[in-house]
Amino acid sequence: QVSLVESGGGLVQPGGSLRLSCEVSGMIFSISALGWYRQAPGKERELVAFITSGGYKKYADNVNGRFTISSNNAKNLNLQMDRLTPDDTAVYYCNALRDGIDYWGQGTRVTVAS
Repeated sequence: QVSLVESGGGLVQPGGSLRLSCEVSGMIFSISALGWYRQAPGKERELVAFITSGGYKKYADNVNGRFTISSNNAKNLNLQMDRLTPDDTAVYYCNALRDGIDYWGQGTRVTVAS
């Protein structure tokens, strides 16, 4: 089992920044990838960014250049979000992939509004 706990969400003005964190615990030794997903109201959950155990990073086109994903030996996962827009408003979920199984956190809400 893998446990994921997100933090760092909140209300921010357009153009501002937020840093999300995800604490990863449990059987972390076989995690192949960690990622951030988000779900906006009325929309499907979408991938924001992920990082593999080998350090490869991938970003969604609509956040590339604004968001930065990082991880410390799979014990935590961070998402630095800069130049936020109202379109970034969503619940953000931390995800871990281990032995073909997806694990999810409870989500943290990000609201971008003036």
